[in-house]
Amino acid sequence: TSFAGLHDSFVNVRGVPAILDHIRLVWASLWSDRALLYRQELSLDPLTSSMAVIVQELVSGACSGVAFSRCPGREELAVIETVWGLNQGLVDGDVEPDQILLDPANGRVVERTAPPRKRACRLAKSGVTLEPLTEEEATATPLDDSDARTVLTLLQRSADLFGTPQDLEWTKRGETIFALQSRPITTTAASDAADERGWYLSLHKSFATLKELRRIIEQELLPAMADDAARLAAVPLERLDQEGLNREISERQALLAHWEERYREVCIPMAHGIRLFAMVYNDRLLPVDPFAFLNLLAGDSGLMAMERNRELTALARLLRQEPEQRARISAGKEPTGAVAEAMAQFNERYGDLTSVMGGDKASLVKLLLQLQAGEEQSHDARQPAAVSEADFLARFSADEQAFAVELLEIGRASYRLRDNDNLYIGRLTARLQEARAEAARRYPSAALPEKASGTAAPSRERIEKRLTPFASPEGSRYRQDGSRLQARQLVGQPAGPGLVRGVARVINQPRDLGDFCAGEILVCDAVDPNMTFVVPLAVGIVERRGGMLIHGAIIAREYGLPCVTGVPEATTLIRNGDQLTVDGYLGIVTIAADPKQRGTAR
Repeated sequence: TSFAGLHDSFVNVRGVPAILDHIRLVWASLWSDRALLYRQELSLDPLTSSMAVIVQELVSGACSGVAFSRCPGREELAVIETVWGLNQGLVDGDVEPDQILLDPANGRVVERTAPPRKRACRLAKSGVTLEPLTEEEATATPLDDSDARTVLTLLQRSADLFGTPQDLEWTKRGETIFALQSRPITTTAASDAADERGWYLSLHKSFATLKELRRIIEQELLPAMADDAARLAAVPLERLDQEGLNREISERQALLAHWEERYREVCIPMAHGIRLFAMVYNDRLLPVDPFAFLNLLAGDSGLMAMERNRELTALARLLRQEPEQRARISAGKEPTGAVAEAMAQFNERYGDLTSVMGGDKASLVKLLLQLQAGEEQSHDARQPAAVSEADFLARFSADEQAFAVELLEIGRASYRLRDNDNLYIGRLTARLQEARAEAARRYPSAALPEKASGTAAPSRERIEKRLTPFASPEGSRYRQDGSRLQARQLVGQPAGPGLVRGVARVINQPRDLGDFCAGEILVCDAVDPNMTFVVPLAVGIVERRGGMLIHGAIIAREYGLPCVTGVPEATTLIRNGDQLTVDGYLGIVTIAADPKQRGTAR
C-alpha cells in the first residue's frame, strides 16, 4: 500500500514549538476524508492506524521534481517532472511541470514537454509562497539533459536498492542533486482505472488551486448547469410522442451523469476551502470550540436553499388565501390564476416539489399550510460569530492582510457552494423526473429507459455515503430470538449546537415527507437538498451520514436547529413516534426508555 500524498506534510517549519504543533497536525490528517476513504478501500481499520512523522532538514532547491522508473502509458521509458523552486508547487498542482522522457538503458532524452512557465514555490518567513518567475527562468528548462541523467541514475540506484520500480522525489541546490524520498510505484497503466487514490488526493487542494476552482465553479460550471436546466424546462414534453419522450429521458439521464461527474471532480474538492480556513482560524485564534469558525463563514452565506424556503413560504401565504385552489390541488387538479403562475415560476427555478414527494399533491398542500401557519414561529437564531470579521483580520500582520481577506472569501465561497451546487444539480434531476413522470402518466405499461451501467458517474448519494464509511453491523438491531433491540442512547457528531426534545419523524423515502408535522425531529439518512423545505418545520435533525459540512448540518445551523450527524443506523434504530432528546453540543441522541414517554407520530 502507498499513502503518498494522502496525509499532510509541512515545509519550512521553524523552532521546536512549531515543529511539535505540526507533528500533531500530521497525526490529525490520519482522520481526513481522503485518508479514511483510502483506508476503507484497503480494508484497514482506522481504529488501529498509527503514524510515524519524519522531521527532516529542508533543502531549498533552485529546482525540484519527481521521477518514475516507469512512465504511465509508456512503461519502457522513465519519466522526470521538474519545476522551478520547491516541490510543493508540483505536488499541490499549483505549478505545471516540464516533463522529460528518458530511455533507462542509455540515459538518452527521448522527449521533452514544456508548459507555459509562470511561477515557482519559494520559501517565505514561515511556510511557502508562490512567486512569479524571472524572465530568464520562464524561458529556460529547470533541468538540462545532464542533470536529467543524474536524476535517472539516482532513480535506478533506488530501484536496485529496494528491488522494485520507484517514485523518487528530488531537488537541486547548487550543483548537487538530492534524493529527498523514494517509494514503490503502486499503480501501472493497467490498474490506474481502478485506483481511486487520485480522487482522494483531489479532496486536499492548495490555496491557489482553490481560487481557480472557485472561478471555474462560479463563472463556468454553475452558469452552464443553469443554462442546461432552463433549456430542458423549455422542452414541451406534452407534445412528444412515446419515442420522443424515451429519447428525451435518455438524453437527460446522460446529461445528469455528466454533471454529476463534474460535481465529483470540482465541487466536492472545493469543500477543502472550509477546512483550510478552519486550520488557519484555529491556529491563529486557538478557540475553545474548534468549530467556532463556521459561524464566521455562515455570516455571509447566501444559501440558495434558504432563498428557496423563503419563496416557498410566500407561495404558502398565497395558497392559504385561495381555498378553492387548495381544493383543486388536493384533488389532483392543476391550479389556475395567480397560484398557477406562482407555482410555475417556483417549479421552473427549483423543480417540481410534487415530484419530490412522489406526486402526492394533497401532502404538498398540507406542508405548505404548515409552513405558512408557522411563519411567525422562529427557531433560535443562528449562533453569533464569537469573533467578528474585523477581529479575525486583526490577527494578521499588514503583509498578511491580503491573504487573510482572500482566505475568508474562499472559506465563505466554499461554505456557500457546499450547498448551492447541490441545488443546481437538483434542477437537472427535477427535469429528468418530470420527463419520466410524463412518460409514466401517458404510457403506464411501457418500460422507461434505464440508466446506463458501467462507466456512469457515481451519484451524489454514493459520493456522500462514502464519507461515513464506518457503521455498526446490520445484525446489531436484533436479539438472537429475533426480537427487536430498543436503542437508548446513540452517539454521533455534534453538527448544530442546541438541546431539544421532540417526537421523531423518520424519512426513508420521498413520500414520507408528506407525513412530516411541525414540531417534529427530522430523522433521515441525510437531508437531501430536495428535502430542505421541511426543515423550517423541524425542531431538530438527526442524520446517519456524518460531518460538519454535509448539507443537513449546514442548513441546521442556518436555522439554529440542534443537529447530530453520523449516527449509525439512525433510520432503523429510531422509529416514528419515539420521544428523542437531541444534544447538538455533545452529539448524543437519547430515546425515551419508557414506552409511555413516547409520543405519537401524527
